[in-house]
Amino acid sequence: MRPSINTSVGKLKFRNPTLLASGILGETASSMIRVYKAGAGGVVTKSIGKQPREGYQNPTVYLFEGGMLNAMGLPNPGIEYFKGEIEKLKGEHIPTIGSIFSGDAAEFAELAALMESAGADAVELNLSCPHVEGVGSEIGGRAENVYEIVKSVCDRVSIPVWAKMTPNTSDISELAIAAERAGASAIVAINTVKAMAISTELRRPVLSNRVGGLSGQAIKYIGLRAVFEISEKCSIPVVGVGGIYSGRDAAEYIMAGACAVEIGTAVSRYGPEIFGEVNRELEEFMENEHFSSIEEMVGVAHRA
Repeated sequence: MRPSINTSVGKLKFRNPTLLASGILGETASSMIRVYKAGAGGVVTKSIGKQPREGYQNPTVYLFEGGMLNAMGLPNPGIEYFKGEIEKLKGEHIPTIGSIFSGDAAEFAELAALMESAGADAVELNLSCPHVEGVGSEIGGRAENVYEIVKSVCDRVSIPVWAKMTPNTSDISELAIAAERAGASAIVAINTVKAMAISTELRRPVLSNRVGGLSGQAIKYIGLRAVFEISEKCSIPVVGVGGIYSGRDAAEYIMAGACAVEIGTAVSRYGPEIFGEVNRELEEFMENEHFSSIEEMVGVAHRA
């Protein structure tokens, strides 16, 4: 009998544990529909703010063998326009998590309510972008801010609230605990790691913003450590992110305590077909290792 790769993140059910991470192919309904048809279990949208935002000037992306460095500056069309994209996704019955960002708790709650009214199945709070002033890790790096924002959102909406954590902190578990205390339904770990690259020919930083977020295979082991630590301290589900390129990568995160994973940088390198490939490899791994379900595999590394 073939293993089942269905999974749940709290009340949300997914046909498989691989979700599109925020920031890659998540700005239009058509691109997210394409990702879902290629094999993703669900999608997380681009991070959306209250007003349209252009983002930073080029160069904003630097690709290298081990992953990617980016400082896009959170470009997005604004929530009023984006509600239409959410409605299109729901017409296709695609599990949709709306990612939102802001600089204060009240606006986070307002954005979450608008995502809910448009039909999002959950909201993911971007508390962890490392390269935009006044939002992301600048506010999400302190437990008291995480608590205030998550509580404000949870008091406003009835859909699940996922809190995306920054690795750019001395204790990511402290932030996750604050989110759980405030009512979060799940923790997402991790966002990108604050980093930079230098052009030796130009004698200056490669990115226009100088500092960006490091993602891809280069941060996999940071992500695994974060998921392992958070799942030991928190009782709510954990979604793992960072450097997932294969079924074995996904299995490592699940064994560390994640019940689902998000894939981003690998999509930019290999296209949406990466979802089908990861799921095929994961199912084959589970069959070989005699796991009958994702639930059976979640957190086994803690019991070793």
